[in-house]
Amino acid sequence: MEPVTFIKHLLLLYGGLFAITNPIGAVPVFLSVTSNLSWLERRKIASKTSLAVVATLLSFALIGKEIFRFFGSSTDAFAIAGGILLFKMAIEMLSGKLSSVKISTEETEEVSDEAVTLEEVAIIPLAIPLLSGPGSITTVMLYMARSATLLERLAVIVSILLIGGTVWLTLCSANRIKSRLGSVGIKVMTRMMGLILTSMAVQMVINGIKGAFGL
Repeated sequence: MEPVTFIKHLLLLYGGLFAITNPIGAVPVFLSVTSNLSWLERRKIASKTSLAVVATLLSFALIGKEIFRFFGSSTDAFAIAGGILLFKMAIEMLSGKLSSVKISTEETEEVSDEAVTLEEVAIIPLAIPLLSGPGSITTVMLYMARSATLLERLAVIVSILLIGGTVWLTLCSANRIKSRLGSVGIKVMTRMMGLILTSMAVQMVINGIKGAFGL
């Protein structure tokens, strides 16, 4: 793989993961669960959240093939199932809502409890499942499973690291993003990510059907 091709592949992977994780859409949730904390505490949570996102996605990316083998599932079947899951997320994002596939009302209420520690807030529900939920986990597993060369696998790993950095920058700048975009702006961004995610979901299902039936 040539350097230019590698960069294009990396940008494609990063763009797809950015649409799925949608860190901009996570800003209101982050601000609501950290409303009573200082800037330093918020930054600490942002750091732990981004590290948890990277650790989660890297873990599933690296053991994806073993999971397929253990359950006797093919990448094509997983692509079809993952595409359906992403499509459900995309439809909810197109309506400007936070996908219920990622986080439930009960999980949001849990973090309002004063007994919850900073570490728990950073990991659940911010990192899992809000940012690194079923959709992003499914996607990195498929990306890695279908990587034929070492450079392609490296591109998946680098894209995950870039997503972790993006999550950290976004959460650290949550107040600025909220003040500049506002609630309406964040919903517009969420709808845009939903549109991109819709096309990705449809393509994932198409690729899965082609591979399964040898088309």
